[in-house]
Amino acid sequence: MIINSLLDTDLYKLTMMQGVLHQFPWAEVEYEFKCRNEQIDLRPIIPEVDAEIDHLCNLRFTKKERDYLRTLRFMKEDFIQFLRLFQLNRAFIHVGMENDAFALRIKGPWLHTILFEVPILAIVNEVYFRDIRPAPDFESGKEKLYEKINRVKESNRENLRFRFADFGTRRRFSYIWQEQIIQILKKELSENLMGTSNLLFSMKYGLTPIGTMAHEWLMAAQALGPRLANSQTFALEHWAQEYRGDLGIALSDTMGLDAFLRDFDMYFAKLFDGCRHDSGDPLEWGDRLIEHYKKLKVDARSKIAVFSDGLSFPRAIEITKHFKNRIITSFGIGTNLTNDIVDKPVQIVIKMTRCQGAPVAKISDSPEKQMCKDAQYLAYLKSVFSGI
Repeated sequence: MIINSLLDTDLYKLTMMQGVLHQFPWAEVEYEFKCRNEQIDLRPIIPEVDAEIDHLCNLRFTKKERDYLRTLRFMKEDFIQFLRLFQLNRAFIHVGMENDAFALRIKGPWLHTILFEVPILAIVNEVYFRDIRPAPDFESGKEKLYEKINRVKESNRENLRFRFADFGTRRRFSYIWQEQIIQILKKELSENLMGTSNLLFSMKYGLTPIGTMAHEWLMAAQALGPRLANSQTFALEHWAQEYRGDLGIALSDTMGLDAFLRDFDMYFAKLFDGCRHDSGDPLEWGDRLIEHYKKLKVDARSKIAVFSDGLSFPRAIEITKHFKNRIITSFGIGTNLTNDIVDKPVQIVIKMTRCQGAPVAKISDSPEKQMCKDAQYLAYLKSVFSGI
């Protein structure tokens, strides 16, 4: 089976889950799957995905895995004890056909559904590609990987201080391929590889687990906070309450950069270590962030800009050069690292669509990343954040 450990997921799912346990254990949510490649037909893999989900819902956190989580200073003992009892509930997830298309929906308590996203995306991706590429050319994939490694080594000779992490779990070609990549990167680029978002591989290979929050933390705040216009500050405040300075990278594009910078005042600019870019033009984003720090009289050279939007290694190195000596840069590289073994990766996502029965949405700086079927709510959300 594809997923054989509940640690085979991204760190930010567990950091958010801990926050949900402590602050919003009563919240009810809904998620929806979307494939952005309209020509891809996922209907034939429904039975295989169904069987993989059955297996996933039988997994439990092992003692070894819980002991590893205890080594992370921001993981609290009551949360780890909760994970001792935790198991994904099969009743909260449904896969099948709707309107003659592949459909996957998740509905239930946020605390008990938050861990579905990453393993489900990994399952769908791997099942799809093993059916259409039963004999993958891993040697060709390694050649591409070593081209990237050599490009990074070249940047080292240029003294660029290029740093990156593996963010490739959700859209990896396969578990086996991601593991091979991590083994090679650890050996070849130890000074550049910051770590991996994947907790299982971070435990297995002694790497730093990387991640803080995802869009759903800020999206849920639209329904959980007292006032929609203050939902972003509500989410950041509650994150700070939970982690007290740890995990200090704020996600900037849930409501668009303009709205984020309005909310990211001197308090947040000093409190958070930096921000993460996940949509829109990265150079424009970084320039505007640096200018924002400058207006607040915060030294941007002490802050971190994390870039994670569909990056290739050449593009990431180009961004590093652009911001050299202006702000600390780091990169989360996903699909280009773990699934460039195929000609055309599948762009699949699972996004929260409702919280407490109310619609929630993301106003992305990349319009194609918006995912909200309630046009009236989306229009209202845009009016609220554009009119502040």
